[in-house]
Amino acid sequence: MEPGQPGQPEQPVPPVATQIQQIVAQVLAEAGPVGNPQQERYLREILTTVVRLMRDDASTGDLKLINTALKELRTAFKVFAPYRHIRKVSAFGSARTKETSPAYQQAKEFSRRICEAGFMVLTGAGGGIMRACQEGSGRERSFGVNIRLPWEQGANEFIERDPKLINFKYFFTRKLMFIKEADAIALFAGGFGTHDEGFESLTLVQTGKSRPLPIVFLDAPRGTYWKTWKRYVDDHLLRPGLISAEDLNLFKVTDDIDEAIAEIRGFYRVYHSSRYVGDRMVVRMNAALPLPFLARLNAEFADILQDGLFELGEALPQEQGEPEIAHLPRLVFRFNRMRFGRLRAMIDLINRSGPEPTVIAPPVHSADGDQG
Repeated sequence: MEPGQPGQPEQPVPPVATQIQQIVAQVLAEAGPVGNPQQERYLREILTTVVRLMRDDASTGDLKLINTALKELRTAFKVFAPYRHIRKVSAFGSARTKETSPAYQQAKEFSRRICEAGFMVLTGAGGGIMRACQEGSGRERSFGVNIRLPWEQGANEFIERDPKLINFKYFFTRKLMFIKEADAIALFAGGFGTHDEGFESLTLVQTGKSRPLPIVFLDAPRGTYWKTWKRYVDDHLLRPGLISAEDLNLFKVTDDIDEAIAEIRGFYRVYHSSRYVGDRMVVRMNAALPLPFLARLNAEFADILQDGLFELGEALPQEQGEPEIAHLPRLVFRFNRMRFGRLRAMIDLINRSGPEPTVIAPPVHSADGDQG
């Protein structure tokens, strides 16, 4: 008797959830080994989301957006992956700045010197300040994340056709890479885009959606561009209580390259990195804190604790995915996840007054933990 004929029992249709699981399992089986169990878990979730989009009858426009964004992110992750061990500075400024202007020369010299200090530079790959930064850093020490616009912008000659140049259709994927890969932010005079990047960087650090990092607003010598901006912040944000005084710890305004570089380098003197493990914040350090200094932290920064005390420790079991920094001493505490300006003040104190490290560990940009 053929299926479907009278008297033939019909096969039950599996529930939608089961069908999705079957499709995902089939894709993973065809793909072969996918890595460790945690990686497989997230790949399953990604694939499940894709299949659900089909079930949701997503529009062609929505599918195009997701497809393009995913492709852009995959390409960017692949380009940056070999350089995880090198700290990077994302630099922003006007594409219209002339080569003869003091701001251009300041950006060029800053980039040259920060690269001499061991960093790489990441810019939008266009003209003006972006060109200055990549002229200063040189092709070998720079990345370009270009945005495709109708009137702009071909990549500048210092990064054009370099394998570290990435072209983006969407601002949001490009901006994600600027922040994700940055160990510091440097801003020079610019227009709407520069202010957008500056305020977004401040917002992400202020709210804990980005890991702590130095943010420097660098004027031309004796320039007033960012000094005037700082007065606006003081008069119209701080004074009426729209931000807190401790939020001013999150950035520095200067016209001095030495001061800007010291701000960035000094941030990683003792502090290495941080992540959340459950309800605990784990600060990894290049040198162990002595007990008297730990007592000082407990006395001066108890206001940022949810409860308990600051404690010294070693790598937690949940950090096993980061073997490169497993040896680093830890400061472990239950942070209230609110007072990030005070957290920055504590990091500054540790860097300024803490022990001199003997070895500076390389960064790790592939942490598995919650960054906020």
